[in-house]
This record gives sequence, structure tokens and C-alpha cells, in this order.
Amino acid sequence: MEDLKLLPRHTRDFASAAYWERFFRERGERAFEWYGEWQKLRTPLERYLRPRDSILVVGCGNSELSEQLYDEGYQDIVNVDISEVVVKQMQERSACLRPKMSYLVMDVLQMEFPDERFQVVLDKGTLDALLTDEEEATLDRVQKMFAEIGRVLQFGGRYLCVSLAQAHVLKASMEYFSREGWMVRIHQVSGNEGSTSEGQFALPIFVYVLTKIRHTPGSALCILEMCTEKQDKPVRFESTDHLIEAVKERQQYALLRNQLNKNSSAGSISLDLCSKDTGQARYTLHVVHNLAVKVSRDNRFAIFIIPQGRETEWLFGTEEGRKQLAASAGFRRLITVALHRDQHYEDMGTIQAELSEKVMELSPPDLPAQQQVPFLSVGGDIGIRTIQHRDTSTLSGEYVIEDVKGDDAHYFRRLIFLSNRNVVQSEARLSSRAPHKEALIRVLVIGLGGGSLPLFIHDYFLQCCIDVVEIDPAMLEMATSWFGFSPGDRLKVYIADGLVYISSLAAEGNNSQRPICAEATCRSPASYDVVMFDVDSKDPSLGMSCPPSAFVEKSFLQKVRVLLKTEGTFILNLVCRNSLLRDDVLATLKEAFPVLYARRIEGEVNEILFCQPQTKHKLSPVDLRETAQILEKALRQPGQTWDSTYVLADMLEAVRLV
Repeated sequence: MEDLKLLPRHTRDFASAAYWERFFRERGERAFEWYGEWQKLRTPLERYLRPRDSILVVGCGNSELSEQLYDEGYQDIVNVDISEVVVKQMQERSACLRPKMSYLVMDVLQMEFPDERFQVVLDKGTLDALLTDEEEATLDRVQKMFAEIGRVLQFGGRYLCVSLAQAHVLKASMEYFSREGWMVRIHQVSGNEGSTSEGQFALPIFVYVLTKIRHTPGSALCILEMCTEKQDKPVRFESTDHLIEAVKERQQYALLRNQLNKNSSAGSISLDLCSKDTGQARYTLHVVHNLAVKVSRDNRFAIFIIPQGRETEWLFGTEEGRKQLAASAGFRRLITVALHRDQHYEDMGTIQAELSEKVMELSPPDLPAQQQVPFLSVGGDIGIRTIQHRDTSTLSGEYVIEDVKGDDAHYFRRLIFLSNRNVVQSEARLSSRAPHKEALIRVLVIGLGGGSLPLFIHDYFLQCCIDVVEIDPAMLEMATSWFGFSPGDRLKVYIADGLVYISSLAAEGNNSQRPICAEATCRSPASYDVVMFDVDSKDPSLGMSCPPSAFVEKSFLQKVRVLLKTEGTFILNLVCRNSLLRDDVLATLKEAFPVLYARRIEGEVNEILFCQPQTKHKLSPVDLRETAQILEKALRQPGQTWDSTYVLADMLEAVRLV
């Protein structure tokens, strides 16, 4: 608390000699350490220091760093500071014990040394103290400091600057020295972020290693590198912007660790770990806390590897699901690890070896030393994911077709739009079974995707006539090539905008131009028995990923009602995480369709809405439940092709019960 009273009223006072005179006079001889002592900084600094080097320490204050360096054998040290008070203190303190070391009162902006006097300039916090803002006067002052340091350094000499790397400080220093053609390397200081005798910083400490080399006029070559706390070999960057971004990522990661250590009940925290070779995301980690569990030695911390292809399941892909997983596993802190597509993974042992060091950085602070941390999975399996096809559609963007192994050893083919890579657009089990017959039903499906839904209807309800409307021709080609979709007499596909298609039919008021199947039993001019919407939204910012908002506007829903028989049913696949928006959608639906049933899909975000225009024809909940149970039982049998939204087909059977 005493030191807090010594802090200036304005940050610009850090550059004032008068402020530092008062600071050191009132503080006395107690050492004030900016950003750590020698033992903390030894690893990065000693790589660039030699005992015979002539070292200049700028803004030395009353830090013990110079004394500790001297005692380690670096005895050619000159210390300068703007404060006469502190220079006198340090001269008296070292006069007898360190006779070769000198302390001088000098302004780093205008030093009295000859050119190329030193081989090393060491700065611990002085740059950060001077560069308090981005005002023109401040930047001019720092430019003078940089110029003076460059003047007194020999070619091949190093400016070692210990800094918190605040954004404006990092930007100014990196731009200046890269422009001057110096070699730039940044080291992150290892250990407990920024621990000092004065307290602890949430942000990590960095050491800028800026090497003065002869600048060749017209040369664009500039070496920009970074070494992290656990990485001896430097990583090279193409531009200062990329280097600055890498530092920022390390700072954000340090803040995340600090948040976890201070607050074990912190909310949802996730991060991506990228491949050091390609820079692409390789693992996604979610940190989950289970505060209900009673802490013991063996249940503090565990890692759960999600099998490939199963990261979209409710248990692994939602915050609530992961909480349930942590509760079932019985650990206080659980980290779930999702494996990315387009990455190769050998086996569980290889993944464990690759992740061990990084995930241990996210362990609870009270985890006992040498504690064994379990790696969990489903049956010890990392799963199987094979990308069969990748393409880009002008309307739907980039997508992939992938085969994945499910939890029951069956394989499924999936369509994934990479704009929303955690949502399975279509899914089909890779097998088939003989169909059975059902009653005559006319069905309109808006949205093809992988074609699994209309295929299911076609194969299991033999007298159904299905019209499918799909806006993206690439989806039809993809469904045909990769999901076994095949249009026929009872299954027609029309490439059109679903909004325009329905509006056009509703406006005509008759069926004279309506596309119909060739089979005689399907040529009835009657309206549709069932209209289904299974359309995804390309705008993730709305909070509703299925369907697009235009499909649930009141005026459009009235057009849908026109297409339905009096006893017909409108079925909507709704994916809405915004509860207020969901309530608005349901209210609008009820205005157009007085009867509305909602059915959630277990383990999915989806819910299926069944809407009817007439109350006198409404189905009982018992009818719906029994029908759903029959269909679900059939769909669980081996060899069945099915879609992630298969519950939409419940209503097909229910239509017969009216």
C-alpha cells in the first residue's frame, strides 16, 4: 500500500526526473524490481551476454539486477539513471563490494558516451516507463532514446529490453528497429507470469533482443523472430504485424491462465492449439468446471479426447453437454479436446504426448506435483474420419463430405458446410435395407442438403410423391455423387429459391403449372399433404441457424398455408439458440397455424415444429408419441439410411391417422 502512494497521478510523470527523485527519496534504499530479478531473467538474458562484454544499463533505478550480474562475472557494467538520489544510493551501496561497476546521472535521451562504446545495452522497464501513450511528443522522445541506444552500440551489439509489451510499446519498438534494419527477436520469459518482488503481473514478461547490424540501402530483408517460454528454437515471421499478433496471442493465453487460476468457477473457456508446421488449428480445447464434485487427490483434473467426427454431438459440442460429461466423469476440472478435420493423428498415445505439456499449463493451481493426469475417451478410441470430397459452391460456400465412425461401430456419411463447421447439415448411415409400403401422401421439401431426408421418405413411404426445392445446384450434384441420392418418378428436384417457388405456387392459386411426378397416382391436382422446411441460414449472427428468417415471416407462412390441404401439416426444422427470437418465431407460427406441436431431438439443438391450419383435424399428442416411437425403433435398426433430422418423418405416418 505504501508503494501505491508513490504512483504518479498521470502516466506521463514516469518520464519526469522530478517524479523519480521523489519516488526514490520516499522509498528509501529498498530495491524496486520492475519485471523480475536476475534469476527470473537469467534464461533469456545469458544467451546474449558474455563476461567480457561492455554493458550499459539504462534507467537502472535501485534494482539489484546490475549487482547480481556483477556477482555472476559480468563486471564491465556502467549504470545510468536520471535520478541523482538513486545514483548516489547505488554508488554508496556498491563502492566497496563492486569497485569496477559505475553509476552515473545521465538522461538516456542525451547520453555523453562516444559512438559505439558498448556491446550490450540493458533496459529493464525504462522503455515502458517512457512510452506511456501514443502522443506525438511521447513518440518523439522515444525515437531519441532509440537513436541514442543505436549510437552507443557497436555493430553486432544487442539492445536487451525487458518489457510488458503493451500494444503501443511493442508497435513503436518493432516498427523502428525493423525499419532501421536491425535483427529482431522476442523471448517470452518462462515461469509464473511476471512474478516480481513487487507482486505479480497477469501478463507475461518479454525480452526484446534487438541486434544492430549494418543496414544495406535498398535491402528489404529484416529478420523477425520469437521464442516462447518452452521453445528454444525461434519461429520466424514475415512481417512486424505477424510478430505483434503472435505476442498478443501469448498475452491472451496468459490472461486466460490467470483467469483460470484465480477463479475456478470461470465460465466457458475455449482455445485452439495450432500446428507449429502449418499454423492451422489442430485441437480445440474447452475447459469445463464441475463445482459439485467433492475434491480429492485423484479427481482434480482430467483430459477427455473426443473421437473424430463426434465433436458435433450434444454431449461434446454444447456447453451443457460438456458440463454433463464432466459430472459423469467425476472430475473437478475437465478439458475436452476436439480433433480437427484435415489433420492427421496417429493414435491416442501420440496425441497424449503432443498435448501433455500444453494441457498441464491449464491444470488447477492446487494440483499436486507429479500428479498423474488421466486421458479419457470413448473406449480409448480416437475415432475415424475420412474426407471423401471437398468443394465450393457459389451459394453455400466451401463444404466437405466425410465418413465418420459412430459410437455403435456404424459408419455415417455427413455433409458439413465449413461456414458452420460444428453443424451436421446432412447425415446418412452407410448401408441400406428393404423398404415397406405406406399410404399416398404428397410432400414438398424445401432444402436438399445431402438428400437423406427426401430419400428416407421415398424409400419408406412407397406411394409418396416428393418435390424437393434446392437453391444451390452444387448440392444436387454433391448429394447424387456422395450420398446415393437419385431423383426418379416419385422424387423430383427443382433448382429454385424456395421463397420464390412457394410464392409463385401460392399466387397461381391452381396446379396447372405445378411440377408433378410422372406416376399416375401422383397427378392429382390437390394441394400438398405435407410441406417441410429443412433450410440452413448463411447468417450466423442472427441466433437462428435454421431456417433463414424470411421463411418464418407471417406473410410467407400464409403462402405456405395456401399450399396445404385442409388437413395438411407444415413441418419446420428449427435451430434457434436465442430464446427471445424463438418465442417470436413460435408466436408468428401460431398466427398462421392455430395448432402447433414442438418436439425436441434428444442430444441435438434442433427441435421439430408440427403445424396445422385446422383445429378440428389436429392430432393428439398420443398419436404423435406412438408414431415417433415406431419410427425411431425402425430407424435404430442396422442397415437403415437416416438423416439427423429424421424426426421430421414422424408426421408422415401421423397424416394417416387424421
